Amino acid sequence: MIPDQLQHQIPALIVLTPLVLGLITALIGRRGLGWWIAMLASLLVFAGSIQLLIDVMHSGTYTVSYLMGNWPVPYGIEYRIDPLNGGVLCTVALISAAVTLFARRSVASEVSRDRLHFFYAVWLFCQTGLLGITITGDAFNLYVLLEISSLATYTLVAMGKGRDRRALTAAINYLVLGTIGASFILLGIGFLYMVTGTLNMMDMAERLDAIYITWGTAEPQYQKTVLTGFAFLFVGVSLKLALFPLHTWLPNAYTYAPAAVSALLAATATKVGAYISIRFIYTIVGTDAAFRGAIPTHVFIMVSAGMAILLGSYLAIKQDNVKKILAYSSIAQIGYIALGFALDNKNGLTAAVIHIFNHALTKGGMFMALGVVAYRLGNTRLQDLRGLGRKLPVSMGAFTAGGLGLIGVPLTAGFVSKWYLVTGAIEAGRYEMAAIVLVGSLLAVVYVWRVVETIYFGKRDEGAPNVQEAPITMLVPMLLLIGASIYFGVDANTTSWIAEAAAETLLGVQP
Repeated sequence: MIPDQLQHQIPALIVLTPLVLGLITALIGRRGLGWWIAMLASLLVFAGSIQLLIDVMHSGTYTVSYLMGNWPVPYGIEYRIDPLNGGVLCTVALISAAVTLFARRSVASEVSRDRLHFFYAVWLFCQTGLLGITITGDAFNLYVLLEISSLATYTLVAMGKGRDRRALTAAINYLVLGTIGASFILLGIGFLYMVTGTLNMMDMAERLDAIYITWGTAEPQYQKTVLTGFAFLFVGVSLKLALFPLHTWLPNAYTYAPAAVSALLAATATKVGAYISIRFIYTIVGTDAAFRGAIPTHVFIMVSAGMAILLGSYLAIKQDNVKKILAYSSIAQIGYIALGFALDNKNGLTAAVIHIFNHALTKGGMFMALGVVAYRLGNTRLQDLRGLGRKLPVSMGAFTAGGLGLIGVPLTAGFVSKWYLVTGAIEAGRYEMAAIVLVGSLLAVVYVWRVVETIYFGKRDEGAPNVQEAPITMLVPMLLLIGASIYFGVDANTTSWIAEAAAETLLGVQP
C-alpha cells in the first residue's frame, strides 16, 4: 500500500521523477548507469500512472486535482486528471517503460558509447514533457512542457546519424515545422488569455462560456479574438499531431531515428498531440464554438482525416523501406483518431480515445520488431527481410500479429477501435466516412501483406548473413506490447470502460 501522503503527491512525482533523474543521468550516466536510471524512472512513473488512473476511475466524479505548491486555482498551476488524460498518461508510461527496456541493446548498437549517458538524459526529458503535457491543467504550462518534449525529440531523432546521415535532415525538418507549430499554439493561448485573463484550463472554459452568451446579441464580445486564437491553436496542434496535410515531418523522422526512438515517437508523440486536440476542442473552447460556430472545424478535420487514411495507406504501399511503410501507416492511423473526435458523439470519441491506446501498443511493438531487424542486419529495407520469418520467428511473428491489428482483424485491438469508429460515423450520418474506414482497412491489407509475403515467402540471397533472434531484453517488451494488443482485442472491457467514461465526461454526461 502506498502511504496516503505519498499517494497525494503522485501527480507531481510523475513529472518530477524523470526530470530529476534525467539531470542525474547527464551528470553520472557516463559510468554506465544511464540506462539503469532511465529504466528505474520509467518503472516508477508507470506504477504511479496506474495508481492515478485507479484513483480517477473510482473517485466518483472521475476527477483528481493536484495544486502545485498549494496555490489556489487560478493563481497556481493545477494538475487535473480525468479518464481522458488518465488513460493517455498510462499509455505513455507503459510505452516508455517497455521501450526503455528494449533500448538497452538497440541503442548501444546505434549510438556511440561515450554519448549513451547524453542519450538517456534526453530520453528522460522527452518523457518528462510528454507526461507533463498529459496531466497539466494549465495552458501555458502545457506549452512549456510541449517545448521540452519537442526539443528532446529533435535531439533523439538526430542521434540516428550514426547509422544514416539522413537523420540530421529529418531532425532539422522536424525542428522547423515543430517550431512553427509551437509558435501557433503559443499565439492561440495568448489570444485566449487576452480575453479570459486566466491560464487554468477549467477557469478559461468557464470564462469563455460567459463570453459565448453574448455572441447571440447585437454586440458579441471578443468573437473574432476567440476564433482567431482557436484557429492558431488548431493549426499548431495539427502540426504536432501530424494531421494531413501537415504531416510531412513524420515519415523521415520515424524512418531515420534510432529504432527505440522510432518506437517511442510512433506510440506516444502523436498520441499526445491527439490528446491536446481533444482537450482544447472539448474542454476549453467547446464544440459549439469549434464545430458549430463560424469555423466548421469538424468538417476540416473529417476531410483531413479521410485524406490521411486513404493517402497515408496508399503511400505506405509504395515504400520499399519497412520503417517508412509503418511511418505512412501512422499517418493513416492518426486519421482514424482525428475522425473519431470530429464526429462529436460518444462512439466517435470512444473510438478516438481507445485507438490512442490500441495503436500505441500495436505500432510500438511493430517498430520494436523492426528494431530487431536493424539490430541484426543494420537496415530495414523490404528486400533484406526476405525469408526472415524462418530466421527470426518470434520477432517476425510479432510483426505479423501487429499487422493484423493495423488491418482491424477481429480479436485484435484494432478491430475494437474501428468498430466504435464505424458505429460513430453511422450514428452521425457520415456514411462516406464509414466507407473510408473500411477502404483504409483494405489498403492496410495490401501494405501489411507485402511485408508478410516477403518475410515468409521470400528467398534469402546466397550471400545473405546468417542471423538469429534478438536478446531476451528486446523480445520481452516487444511481445508484451503485441500480446497486450491481442488481449485487449479479445477482452476490451477495461479499455472500453475508460474510453467511454472519457467520452461521457467530455460530452458533459454526468457519471
